[in-house]
Amino acid sequence: MPTLLVQNLPGGAISVPPGATLLAAIQAAGHDWLHACGARGRCTTCRVQVVRGLELLTPPTGPELRYRAAGRLLSTERLTCQSYLPAGEVAGRVPEATKLPHVAYTG
Repeated sequence: MPTLLVQNLPGGAISVPPGATLLAAIQAAGHDWLHACGARGRCTTCRVQVVRGLELLTPPTGPELRYRAAGRLLSTERLTCQSYLPAGEVAGRVPEATKLPHVAYTG
């Protein structure tokens, strides 16, 4: 099964079931992840900084492309509510701007 390793979250790799967004997989693994718009691609709070395997994710969606054009989403970032991982392993990090105060992040 495809996996997502969020390097600054405890707990190791997260399995990403077929048809599940990265956000759904993160939540199913028991992690609290910021998503202010309710996972509808209307904000950038659920973004992840991808450090390895960006090419393995599904292509950027319309909302992601609009946020990139507006300078609100870097080319190495994806919205977890819009991204799917058909195969392989992706590694990423929670950006400083979207860290939750009650979550114990690692180095």
